[in-house]
Amino acid sequence: MISVDAVSVEFNGSALFSNISFNINENDRIALMGKNGAGKSTLLKIIAGVNKPTRGKVSAPKDAIIAYLPQHLLTEDKCTVFEEASKAFAKILDMKKEMDALNHQLETRTDYESEEYSRIIEQVSELSEKYYHLEEINFDAEVEKTLMGLGFLRTDFTRPTSEFSGGWRMRIELAKILLQKPDLVLLDEPTNHMDIDSIQWLEDFLVNNAKAVIVISHDKTFVDNITNRTIEVTMGRIYDYKAKYTHYLQLRKERRVQQQKQFDDQAKQIADIQEFIDRFKGTYSKTLQVQSRVKTLEKIEIIEVDEVDSSALNLKFPPAPRSGNYPVIIDGLSKKYGDHTVFRDVSLTISRGERIAFVGKNGEGKSTLVKAIIGEIDFDGKLQLGHGSLIGYFAQNQASLLDEGLTVFQTIDQVAVGDIRTKIKDILGAFMFSGDAIDKKVKMLSGGEKTRLAMIKLLLQPVNLLILDEPTNHLDIKTKDILKDALIAFDGTMILVSHDRDFLDGLATKVFEFGNKRVKEHFEDITGFLRNKKLENLREVERKV
Repeated sequence: MISVDAVSVEFNGSALFSNISFNINENDRIALMGKNGAGKSTLLKIIAGVNKPTRGKVSAPKDAIIAYLPQHLLTEDKCTVFEEASKAFAKILDMKKEMDALNHQLETRTDYESEEYSRIIEQVSELSEKYYHLEEINFDAEVEKTLMGLGFLRTDFTRPTSEFSGGWRMRIELAKILLQKPDLVLLDEPTNHMDIDSIQWLEDFLVNNAKAVIVISHDKTFVDNITNRTIEVTMGRIYDYKAKYTHYLQLRKERRVQQQKQFDDQAKQIADIQEFIDRFKGTYSKTLQVQSRVKTLEKIEIIEVDEVDSSALNLKFPPAPRSGNYPVIIDGLSKKYGDHTVFRDVSLTISRGERIAFVGKNGEGKSTLVKAIIGEIDFDGKLQLGHGSLIGYFAQNQASLLDEGLTVFQTIDQVAVGDIRTKIKDILGAFMFSGDAIDKKVKMLSGGEKTRLAMIKLLLQPVNLLILDEPTNHLDIKTKDILKDALIAFDGTMILVSHDRDFLDGLATKVFEFGNKRVKEHFEDITGFLRNKKLENLREVERKV
């Protein structure tokens, strides 16, 4: 059992949460819920040992393995996919190397009576006991099985990790976690970059093989399929429900109705007491009764009604400068990484004002084509940007590119120019950064808050070709809707890479489908595209491409 004991976290004297305690038992599959900025990711990092609480502690058995998958990864690109995944066994292999080195010393040294020789014997004995208690593992077979379960092909194993998108690197990191067979798996938005097959494989693994799991996710179906317990972080405290997400929503609604009733009853009681005090405070015969009621008022603990996220996000893009008639013209475009062909002979034209959705399975080239358009990678074929095209680009990893040493205010102050500099606080306020929040360091922000901050940076620049690669990852449902409204009002050309049907519905007017190393143009919106393919959702597109 792992326990969270009276954990509190404070930033600049303000409490994020206070005195939180709960236990994590084997077979617990916990959904950690709450609005963006409530402290979910911070709590996960504390349990993982990445961050320290202001007060309190996390207790775990000595040999417990706690594995953590963060929202944003900082991965290196100096090895192959198979080599990176095999690092899951690094501690075991290091233990074997250390044991072999110590045994070699025992074979070559002659100071048999020395303290050093005795110490080496003790070390070998201790390491041997740990090593030979481990179950025998065929490391290569385990790595292969896990990578293929997460959607990799055998031909991918020898490819450098640098050739893969952020989503696929996330899967490599997830493979490393699952291979460790941890006692507790901590996952922060694990499905953001996954196609349906990989999500279903992960669901099956977590339900049937994982010992205990805590997950943060805005994917309702995923959460419902894998969890049996929900912990809500709200207003600096937690509520623990022995229920999966859908049932929790109903229980939370009932809780808030009850809280509101208790709050209203208490407010009436306080008003009645205050009225008596005001009426009789100068009356000699009522002095004792007045004093008694004053003491009663002082002792009353005010009932709090848990917050409902009612904040408003007023998002508006600057007017788009007029571009040429065809912002993007592509003819015979191909892209290869070594022997691996991402796509070939792609030809397409994007007209001014069009709203394009890029859809298809992960790895089929959606983000690669975006990188070609913005000039980030080389390619074969022709790609021409139209006259006056000004690109605004939001990448999958945009939030992770922020300077974590800066404050929220400094981040925007660096890019703001002209009159806009006098309105930075107003802009930040519109994005739910107000009061002390503007002085928070970026490293203290949640994933959703970082995404909002990165979006502000994009909004400060007038552009006419907006390219958004998975912009809704790490955003809660309400913020997604507000972003969508702003994009509907945007008067330039737009390319959207997303697997979120609800987000694309009513936004994209044309679909480019990626698959089998080709790109196919569909002259219809996302609803028509799915209807004509007889599919329910974009997850099915990802499965069938």
